Amino acid sequence: MCNLYSQTKSQDAMRHVFDGIIHDGEAFSDLTGNLPPMPDIWPDYPAPLFRHAAQGGWQLSMARWGMPTPPQFLAGKRTDPGVTNIRNLASPHWRRWLGVGHRCLVPFTRFAEPDTTPGPGKGKPVWFALGKEQPLGFFAGIRTEWTSVRKLKEGEVTVDAFGFLTCAPNREVERFHPKAMPVILVRPEEWRIWLTAPIEQALELQRPLPDGELDIVVEDAHDPSA
Repeated sequence: MCNLYSQTKSQDAMRHVFDGIIHDGEAFSDLTGNLPPMPDIWPDYPAPLFRHAAQGGWQLSMARWGMPTPPQFLAGKRTDPGVTNIRNLASPHWRRWLGVGHRCLVPFTRFAEPDTTPGPGKGKPVWFALGKEQPLGFFAGIRTEWTSVRKLKEGEVTVDAFGFLTCAPNREVERFHPKAMPVILVRPEEWRIWLTAPIEQALELQRPLPDGELDIVVEDAHDPSA
């Protein structure tokens, strides 16, 4: 499963991607401050996402990667670092966050999957992008505000948390990681459907990216910024 990705495009690039899908009269706000390139986003790191604003319209804001863990997996544990990848959307635990108010788009430029093939490279990250130039893409995500203890030293905190959907892998990812890949949305009509459509229509997007739409950009890399 994907537990490492990058987002290295500028805020301006992220904002302008949505010029064609934000309707006239819809407000947009950027709450991310002075956002630097983020070559290595790990679980529980803050990262940008595009979401519905509480007051209406849209916003680019920060959230911590990791949705609340289902209670049955927390027995005897003192912390909940969160679930990063979400596949079984039939589960009652996840269904509560499938309404349009909780859906979001998570921008990325590349993502890593662990190499599960036998040999000396097993376990090392293989990086994938939507082209050699690593253009901006989006994971289909969900988000919520949640109070929990994510780290003992931090204590109880209330954070905006997010995770993204996974599905069966396409050809490029399956070579290295046959179990899953993130749900990736690359077209404006897909972004709008995920953010606004009834859930039955939106969940049709939980599918692999077509074969041939991903490039391997770094293989067996230890440094995410390489």
